[in-house]
Amino acid sequence: MSSNKEIQSDPGQIEKDNERLLSAFEQWLGDAGLSDATVDRHVTNISFFLEHFLQYYEAVNARNGAEYVAEFLGDWFIRKAMWSSESSIKGNAASLKKFYAFLAERGEVEQHVVKDLNQTIKAGMPIWLESMRRYMDVEDDDW
Repeated sequence: MSSNKEIQSDPGQIEKDNERLLSAFEQWLGDAGLSDATVDRHVTNISFFLEHFLQYYEAVNARNGAEYVAEFLGDWFIRKAMWSSESSIKGNAASLKKFYAFLAERGEVEQHVVKDLNQTIKAGMPIWLESMRRYMDVEDDDW
């Protein structure tokens, strides 16, 4: 099991780890019997989280990324992803739950990380959706 003590890592190493994890995650989803379209959607969502948010914005490896999910879904994603919407926030939350369940199954994170993540998403979702609505209202008013 990897140590969660080292939060920050070398960006090159993070990128290599992300590629390895994304490939294994894709296989795991396929083995679970999900459709190709569903697998692609989850992998795309997690790729965006890992490669654009964690790797470059926070410089954190995937194993330590669960603690940044509220910041990602409740703020960064809303402001930075042109396609952000209420449904995309919910879809990304579902992908993140699956990804961290996958990491726990592999022994890459402790089970309590998954439990904490699920609680964070459940508690945060109404707040994040309201933030999205407010953000979109402001954007619409600017036209």
